[in-house]
Amino acid sequence: MDLDAFRWLLTDDGQQLLAAAVDAGDDSLATQTRLRRTAKPAQVAVALTQATLRVKGRAKFGELADRMYFTSEGLEQATRLRVGEHRAARLVASSAQTMIDLGCGIGGDLIASARAGLICAGVDLDPVRVEVARANLAALGLPGAVEVADATTVDPTPFDVAFADPARRSARGRSFDVDDWTPPWPFVERLLTRDACVKVAPGIPHELVPPGVEAEWVSHHGEVKEAALWSGRLATTGRRATVIGESGLATITDEDDPGGDVRPVGEYLYEPDGAVIRAGLVTAVAAGVNGGLVDEHIAYVTSDESFRTPFARGYRVIEELPYREKQLRAALRERGVGRLTIKKRGVDIVPEQLRKRLDLHGEQEATIVLTRVAGSGVVLHVAPF
Repeated sequence: MDLDAFRWLLTDDGQQLLAAAVDAGDDSLATQTRLRRTAKPAQVAVALTQATLRVKGRAKFGELADRMYFTSEGLEQATRLRVGEHRAARLVASSAQTMIDLGCGIGGDLIASARAGLICAGVDLDPVRVEVARANLAALGLPGAVEVADATTVDPTPFDVAFADPARRSARGRSFDVDDWTPPWPFVERLLTRDACVKVAPGIPHELVPPGVEAEWVSHHGEVKEAALWSGRLATTGRRATVIGESGLATITDEDDPGGDVRPVGEYLYEPDGAVIRAGLVTAVAAGVNGGLVDEHIAYVTSDESFRTPFARGYRVIEELPYREKQLRAALRERGVGRLTIKKRGVDIVPEQLRKRLDLHGEQEATIVLTRVAGSGVVLHVAPF
């Protein structure tokens, strides 16, 4: 996005054009032609882009998106508002009052932190992202300062806490190699010697987490969104899984994990949330439902008791079905199953391909779980509860 065109969008004329683009609700040729009667093509393009991105932004920012500004890449990389609010609440609970965002992007974390009452400042290398972040704070009536600067040259010591969200991309695209991050991993390690929080990829290896640093994995409505590393006085445990859903927020840590044993499949099967699995806290969930693991290498929990837990989805085990495909097909057809949900873990099966090969046509609906129990493949017919 052109910086001058975006700055023009913030003028009175630009705001009128943006309002017209939003009201149009599309970027068709007819809409473009109509808007170009009062503005230049570059100005129309940036207005239509913002209108489109505001619609997409609602998935992350809710109704705030209708007043915000985005770049395509900035929206993709921005922290979901509910996740940012959780992080900001942790900062406030630590008695922090000021925060510096080292690589603020379009300002997603600045918004969440400012809304929580923190005094915030942000820096970013990209002038467009800085301008967008500054505009977002202004549009939402939030305090905060944003400047163009290299995060690696900024002294964070005047602030209570520092936050960073390194860009995890290289010339080849998204990268999971910390050596490709910007700022690079050595910068992250130095930052984590003080009171800091660094957003990282959910797939970060446990062994990469520095000693004394808390690693937290966060899921939102069942989807793992990020991991965050907390250092200094912000670190309160070793590993944490935080689950955000319709009923609120729940968290579990390694202090809740007594370890667990493998046991036979009981009346109930539990599928731990992805954040729990990433955090290595499956046995903590097993302890919470008075159960154990179905296999030492598989992230399924079983129990003879029914529990409602935010950390796992529960299923009642109806029966065990044949593992061999021919016999499984016969068993499912015998039960009149036509609509089949296939869940799997620890077995080399592609559910979509298996469903096609089974070729079922009955009126009944069923859920099966393909996994390994004590090293052997099994198929469990289950019902969610």
